Amino acid sequence: MKFALMINGGPYTSQGANSAYGFAVAALAQGHEVLRVFFYGDGVYNAMRDMRPPADEPPLLTGWQALADRHGVDLVICSAAAERRGVLGIGEDVGDSGIAEGFRVAGLGLWVDACLAADRVLVFHG
Repeated sequence: MKFALMINGGPYTSQGANSAYGFAVAALAQGHEVLRVFFYGDGVYNAMRDMRPPADEPPLLTGWQALADRHGVDLVICSAAAERRGVLGIGEDVGDSGIAEGFRVAGLGLWVDACLAADRVLVFHG
């Protein structure tokens, strides 16, 4: 089965991002495919390069990066949401921003493409 995931909640401020990560790990372990994870709204904060989680919290950033490296999961943050929240400056090159390696910036069109290609679409709220 092919999944498309949207995350609307920031890391460590809500359960949504952690639940989405746990779902993705479990789905991949069962042989399913996670086509794309789209970070929208406050979810764009999951891609912050300089994120420092509390010592007793799992490192979500490195977890997402590992899923991208090992399983080819496409990690996309919404360009408009990133600009609104100062994660990406208007017209700023991704390489000059605070966005972590393994993530890319794109518009909602990629989310629509993932929804059309997926068997199931899941949205994780904040």
